[in-house]
Amino acid sequence: MLLTTKFLRPTADPRAVARERLLHLLEPGDTRRLNLIVAPAGFGKTTLASQWCSTTTWPTPWLSLDEHDDEPRRFWQYVTGAFSHGGLAGLEGIRKQLARCSTEELEGPVTGLINTLAADGGQWGLVIDDYHLIRDRRIHQQLCYFIDYLPPGVTVTLLSRTEPDLPIARWKVRQWVAEIHPSLLAFSEEECRRFFSDYMAQPLSPEQARKVWEKTEGWVAAMQLSALAGGSDNRPSGAPSSGATLDGRRISDYVLSEVLEQQPPEVRQFLLETAACPRLCARLCDAVRDANDSQRLLERLLRDNLFVVPLDTNGAWFRYHDLFREALLQRAVQLDADRFARGRIRAIEWLLTHENVQEGISQIVDLDDKEWLAQVLELHGNNLIHSGFHLPVLDWLTRLPVEAIQQSPRLMMLRVWALFFANRVELIAPLLTELEDLLDCRVAESHPDAEGALGLHSEISLIRSYLARTRSDDKSASDLTRQVLQDIDHTRIPLNSVTYYSLGLDYYGKGELAAAEDALRSAVQYGQLERKPSTLLSSGGLMAWIQYNRGDIDLALETSTSVRQWVDEHFGDPRQPRLISCWQNSAMTEIYRERNEPELATACLAPLLEHVRNGTEPGQHVIIQHVRGHLAFSQGRYEEALDALRDAESVARRRREHIVFEPPDSGALMARCYLAMANLGQARQWLDTASPERFRNPLNREQSQTSAARVLVALGRPDEAIERLAPLQAAAERDQHNRQLTELLVVHATAKLALGESADAALLIGQALSRAAEAGFLRLFAEEPAAVRELILGLPEIHAPQSWVNRLRAMLAELDESSSSSCITGSTKPMRPEKTGSVANPDATDGEKPRNSALPDSLSQREVEVLGLINEGLANKEIAAAMGVAATTVKAHIRNLYSKLAVGSRTEALARARQLGLL
Repeated sequence: MLLTTKFLRPTADPRAVARERLLHLLEPGDTRRLNLIVAPAGFGKTTLASQWCSTTTWPTPWLSLDEHDDEPRRFWQYVTGAFSHGGLAGLEGIRKQLARCSTEELEGPVTGLINTLAADGGQWGLVIDDYHLIRDRRIHQQLCYFIDYLPPGVTVTLLSRTEPDLPIARWKVRQWVAEIHPSLLAFSEEECRRFFSDYMAQPLSPEQARKVWEKTEGWVAAMQLSALAGGSDNRPSGAPSSGATLDGRRISDYVLSEVLEQQPPEVRQFLLETAACPRLCARLCDAVRDANDSQRLLERLLRDNLFVVPLDTNGAWFRYHDLFREALLQRAVQLDADRFARGRIRAIEWLLTHENVQEGISQIVDLDDKEWLAQVLELHGNNLIHSGFHLPVLDWLTRLPVEAIQQSPRLMMLRVWALFFANRVELIAPLLTELEDLLDCRVAESHPDAEGALGLHSEISLIRSYLARTRSDDKSASDLTRQVLQDIDHTRIPLNSVTYYSLGLDYYGKGELAAAEDALRSAVQYGQLERKPSTLLSSGGLMAWIQYNRGDIDLALETSTSVRQWVDEHFGDPRQPRLISCWQNSAMTEIYRERNEPELATACLAPLLEHVRNGTEPGQHVIIQHVRGHLAFSQGRYEEALDALRDAESVARRRREHIVFEPPDSGALMARCYLAMANLGQARQWLDTASPERFRNPLNREQSQTSAARVLVALGRPDEAIERLAPLQAAAERDQHNRQLTELLVVHATAKLALGESADAALLIGQALSRAAEAGFLRLFAEEPAAVRELILGLPEIHAPQSWVNRLRAMLAELDESSSSSCITGSTKPMRPEKTGSVANPDATDGEKPRNSALPDSLSQREVEVLGLINEGLANKEIAAAMGVAATTVKAHIRNLYSKLAVGSRTEALARARQLGLL
C-alpha cells in the first residue's frame, strides 16, 4: 500500500513571486535529464518546483519523500507509483517485479521502468522532493543508473537540502544537468521589493528595497545574514525564496566587510582561517587552525546559515558557497598573506594524509608547486591509477618538466601504468627500454635507492608479461609473471594483486580453470589489502566468468556481488570514478541470460554498452560485443546479434596486438545465428573457413568445434559431427568445462536423433540435464532444436518435483511452435525484414509472387535497411550512425547486398533494386 498523498503536488501560492528567469532554466532541453535544486530549508525549492509544474503541459508526477523511504525497494515502489499516479501505463509487471525480487536484483525493474518510458515515447517529468532524506548508497547508485539511461524527453527534478551523492560533474560535461544552488536563488531588485510587499506583507519604499538588494545582491542567505548582523531590519525570518541566476557574480567586498565586521571575533577569525579549505570538516579545520573547537563553530555557521552548504547527511562535511569563499579568500590574503599561505599548506598536508589525495593534488596544481607535485605523485600515483584516476595522473604528469620525469624512475613507471590503463599500449615499449637504461645506470652508480630499482624491475617485468600476451607469446608472459612472484617479497611495491591477476589470465588462457580460480582468489584478497579496486573488480569478474563456465552459477553470482559491494563500500565517494569491470558485468550478463532472466541480463549489459560507445580497450570491446550478441541471440534478435558479433570479430582481428587475452570465438556464435535463420549457405561458408587450431584457449576450441558439429548436423552429416564431438567431451570433462560439456552432450544428442538413434539421444540428454541441474543452466535448452526440446519434455526426470526441473519444464512449455521455430538449429526461416524507409517490404504480397523471391538469396532485414539508407543518399559513416553499428559492419552488409543483387556499385544496386520492385 502506497500513501497517495505523497504524490500530490503542493499548490502554487498565488502570492509568491513568479520566477520567470529561473523557471526558464528548468525547461527541458534536447539533452536535459536532470534538474537539481539544492538549498537549505526555507529557500523556496518546493515553491519553485511547484510553480514550474503548473506551467508545463506534459505529465509531471510528484513524489514527496520521508525518512521511511530510505530503502531501495520502497523508494522504487514509490517512484513507480508516482509515474502510475501521473498516468503512465504498462507498469503492472514492474510492480510485481518490485514485490518479489531481491534488493540486489532491483536493476531489473528499474530497467523495465526505463523501457516503459521509452516505449511510451512522450515527454515526462518527475519531481522528487526532500531527496536529502535518502542516505542509502544503493539508492544513489540505482538512481544514477536510471538517469544514465533515460530516454529522450524525460526529465527528473531533485529537490534537496544537501548535494546528492550522484556524478553531477560527469553529467554536467554531457549537458544533462541544470543546477540551481543558493547562488542562483536570488532576487532582482524588483523581485526583492515584491517579495517583501506581496508575500511578507511588509512593503518597502523603493529606496529601502534598493538598499537591501544592493547589500545582498538579491541573495536570500546574504539578506538573512545581514539581518543577523544588524544590516537590515526588514528581512522576514525564515521566509522562503527563489530567484534568478547571478551568473557567477561575487558578493561585493562592501557586503562581505559588513558581514565580517559584525560577526563575533571568533566567527570572523574562523571564516578567514578556513577559507583555504575546499571542503570543511572539524578535523581539517582543527589542523589548519591548530585548535580543537571547529565542530562547534561549524555547527554555529550552519545554524546561522552563514553560507555553509552541507555535503552529507551526517553533519560531517561542508563547504562554503563558492562565491562567499572567493570573497573570503581575497580578504584573507589582503589581511595576512603569509598566514593564509601557511593555512593552505596545512590544509593540503591534511588532505594528503587523510585519503583526500586527489583533492590535495588539485590544490598543489593551483599553487603551481612542481617539485611538491612530483613528490606526491611518486608517493600516491600508483594507488590513484588503480582507483580509476589514470587520466588525471597523465594530465598531472604533463604539468611536470620533462627532465623531472626523465630523472625519476618512479614517475616514468607511473606514466607507463597510466598509459596502460588508458589503453595507449603502443607508447609503452620505448618507455620501458628508456626506464631500464636509467635503472641500469642507477645500479652501476650505486644509487642509494637500489632496492627501489629492484621493485621497479618487477613492475617492468609485469608490464612486459601483459605486452607478451598481446603478441600471443604465452610462454614469455608466463615466465615473466612467475619471475615477478619470486621477487615480490623483496620489493616494497604492492604488486601481489596485479601479479596474481596476470597469473590467473595465464591459467585461464590454458583452460586450467581450477588453477586460474585459485590465482584470482589471491588477486581478490590482495586487491582488498592493497586497496586496488580496478584490479579487484577485474579479478573477481574473471573468477565469476570461470565459475560460470565451470558450472557453478550461484557461486559466480555470489563472487560478483561480494566484490562489487566491497568496492562500493570502500570507494563510494561521489568524486571517485564509477569503476565498471568488463569481466564482472559480462559474467553477470551471461549468468542472468542463462538463468532466463533477460531484464537483469540487460541491466548488467547496459553500462558496458556505454563503454563501447565511448571507446574502450579492444579486448573489453570484444568481450562486451560477444556477450551482447549472445543475449540478442537468446532473445531471437539474430540480425542484431550478428552485428555485434561481426564487430567483435573485426576488432579481435584488427587489434589483436592490443589484447592481453584470447577473446571468445564470436564466429562460432555467428554460425548459430546463421542456422537459426536457416541460412545454410553462410553456415557452410563459416564451416569451410573455421580453424579451431588457431585457438590456444581450450574453451574457445571447444566452442568452435561444437558450432562446427551443429553445422554438420544441419548439413545432413551427423556422423562427421559425432567424430568431432567425441574427443571434445573427454577433454571438457577432464578440465571441468561443465558449461561447454553440457552443450556438447546436447549437440551429440541432436546428431543421434538425426541418425534415428533415439535411445542413445535420450541417454545423452539425461546426462546433460543432470549436469545442468547441478550447475543451474536453463536457457541453454531453450535454444536447441524442437526435436531436442520434445525429447526433454518426454523424459521421466522432467516431471521430478524439483525447483530447477519445474522452471525448465515451464520455460520449454511456454515455447509454442512459432517461437520455438525461431530458436531451432537448421530448420528455421529467416526473420522477415520489416518495411524500412523507402524500401518496399520484400515479403509483402499483393496477390503476386514477391519480387525478392527472384533473388537466389533473399535480402536480410539489415540489408533491406541499408538499401533504404543508400537510396536516401547516406554515406557509409552516416549509415553506421543511423543504425548504431560500426562502419565495418555496414561495409559487410553492403558487400552481401552487392553479392545478392549481382552488382558492383551503389548506382547498380539501386537500379537493380528498382527493377526487382524493392524500392
